[in-house]
Amino acid sequence: MNGTRRVQAVLVNLILLAGVVLTLFPLVWMFSVSLMPANEAVRFPPPLWPEAVTLEHYRTLFGHLDLGLCLRNSLLVASLSTILSVLLNSLAGYAFAKFQFAGRDRLFRWMLAAMVIPGQVAMLPLYLLLKHLGLVNTFAGVIVPGMASIFGIFLIRQFVRSIPDSLLDAARIDGASELRIYWSLVLPLCRPILVTLAVFTFLGSWSDFLWPLIVLTDSERYTLPVALANLMGEHVQDTELMMAAAVLTLMPVLLLFLALQRYYMEGLTLGGVKE
Repeated sequence: MNGTRRVQAVLVNLILLAGVVLTLFPLVWMFSVSLMPANEAVRFPPPLWPEAVTLEHYRTLFGHLDLGLCLRNSLLVASLSTILSVLLNSLAGYAFAKFQFAGRDRLFRWMLAAMVIPGQVAMLPLYLLLKHLGLVNTFAGVIVPGMASIFGIFLIRQFVRSIPDSLLDAARIDGASELRIYWSLVLPLCRPILVTLAVFTFLGSWSDFLWPLIVLTDSERYTLPVALANLMGEHVQDTELMMAAAVLTLMPVLLLFLALQRYYMEGLTLGGVKE
């Protein structure tokens, strides 16, 4: 019996190891190609690691792009989107979890049903609405449509439901206002799931390409993915240059994920405070 379990454990570990290798290989290869000379990058079969490491492609990117401006634009858009999304979704999730109002459950079911509608369907009417409001080619036009998300509201609601009602009632008896309860009690208890939502939102906003491409027309306001995509249009055959651009786009979010992974994992695994 012990031998059977040992074999099963070895098989499971081998399968997990294969999954890790398959997951990491594209990232390692992308980084490797970004450091290869052009003649090595187009070789078949491609080498796994460059024979002669070069930073020429990164120098080319820095020479063609105002990288500081693009990074600042991306950081501004992603940070504001994250802060506003966490605030709005936590307020809505708290309301759906702990307040009784007419049509609450029906409204929540309609919201969940709306998740099956592809986002591309709403792009044209949303663009026309932003144009009417004068928000085209502004950072607000990029940020505002994504401030509230059904997924975020659902995530917060499920977590807040696990907070004991007696805890909130005790705060009300002590004279705390609803806003004080939300800010001083609910938000601290929801920290793991808020960090998880913040990581999701920041990653999505940082790597978002299509909507900023539609809304932003001035190159001075381009985010990093849009600026890199325009540059790639001029160097579409340069695989190694595209890989260097992908590495530059990936590194900030990878560092953010590594810095917050402890909270991120807590948010995915914790069920909240149990009564």
